[in-house]
Amino acid sequence: MQRYFVAKEQMTDHNVQLVGEDVKHIVKVMRMDLGDKIVCSDNDARTVICTISSYSDKEVIAEIIEELHPETELPVKVTIAQGLPKGDKLDYIIQKGTELGATAFLPFSASRSIVKWDEKKADKKIERLEKIAKEAAEQSYRERIPVISNVFSFQKLLQQLSAYDVVIVAYEESAKAGEKAQLAQVLSKALPGQNILIVIGPEGGITEDEVASLTEHGAILCGFGPRILRTETAALYALAAISYHFELMR
Repeated sequence: MQRYFVAKEQMTDHNVQLVGEDVKHIVKVMRMDLGDKIVCSDNDARTVICTISSYSDKEVIAEIIEELHPETELPVKVTIAQGLPKGDKLDYIIQKGTELGATAFLPFSASRSIVKWDEKKADKKIERLEKIAKEAAEQSYRERIPVISNVFSFQKLLQQLSAYDVVIVAYEESAKAGEKAQLAQVLSKALPGQNILIVIGPEGGITEDEVASLTEHGAILCGFGPRILRTETAALYALAAISYHFELMR
């Protein structure tokens, strides 16, 4: 069944109101009709199966017929702090990272970030990234859409570290040195419900000065296996490892 996210005020005890692009998708793209079933989530704790009871060009009304409890969210809350990469790599990271269970994405401007965001266009970029996350969350049967933050400076990122229970830094020098156990050790000590931050540098990685600042603030340097990963691969590796540890091994 096709899934849609709606605002809480669009979902009552008995009905769901869908508006905007969802109406176009239901009526024009999917060509659904009265009686067809859809799944709706309020992006918090409620997911329901509905049947379409009426529709127009402006809204679709669906009657709730069953409450669901899918439990598709990771047992830990994972935020990806991604050094701004080139091209459309951030789109890819957010799309695939959403499928793999990320709770939030925090892009930041690292010393080696070539890309510089135009503040005047930032709102539109965030809006596009939020749309990518929403569509990926619907496709992957997520219960929540990840939060996309505006771009942080590195100093602002440092100020946020204390808000997390665990801070992991993807550090290629650790991988080059043959370190393989740190990530597994960190995850073995983490507990369900905790907030985990994964810090990933842009192309070229993070600098020695940035590493020193991160470790001074309690971050843990980890190699992600013996191979050197691209910036757009590192977040997916971390999320897959976290999923394996917390979901498949328990």
